[in-house]
Amino acid sequence: MGQMIDITRPDGGSLSAYLSGIDPARPSVIVLQEWWGLNDHIKSIVDRFDADGFNALAPDLFHGRVTKDADEASHLMNGLDFPGAVHEDIAAALTYLKGINQTVAVMGFCMGGALTIASAALLDGFSAAVCFYGVPPKAFASPANITIPFQGHFGKKDDWVTPEVVAKIESDMRAAGRHPELYSYDADHAFFNKTRPEVYDAGAAELAWERMIDFLGDNL
Repeated sequence: MGQMIDITRPDGGSLSAYLSGIDPARPSVIVLQEWWGLNDHIKSIVDRFDADGFNALAPDLFHGRVTKDADEASHLMNGLDFPGAVHEDIAAALTYLKGINQTVAVMGFCMGGALTIASAALLDGFSAAVCFYGVPPKAFASPANITIPFQGHFGKKDDWVTPEVVAKIESDMRAAGRHPELYSYDADHAFFNKTRPEVYDAGAAELAWERMIDFLGDNL
């Protein structure tokens, strides 16, 4: 099991994060939360990375706020300072993990997936990135600017990151000379979240996890 720690942001502020067990010989993964906050589900993913041979850390992007209410979650996400989350919170997580092992990947779900793309496009120092059904506003960060190995997982029934949006991500990246590894599943948005039975798809979730672990193993 992991533990909550405090890390220091570039601006000198403090940030809470959930940290797995640590082995300096292992590469690391930053896990970025959905709009619900740093809840037990996200912490369980950090623990799962630990069990699969990676150090992992999930920064608390909502600074202590967690909800199960969709309206409140939407309010929290819409109120998030996305540039600050990338350049302060996620940058702090990257710096912390690089102090343990220089090889670090970033991944996330939904809101965290969008921030994964933004972090991979805007921050230096990541070795790979994996996005689950998220995309940031193009004016903030374009997937075409990602130069590191990138893998994406999307649901064909997603009405937010639709198949058309996924096709645009791929076409923009390939036009820029990138080689993304993208997968689409016959599933809904948030198909990986086992705490949401109305959308969870065990088969798609397990296949996506296996593909991600193989990808990270090849690139970290």
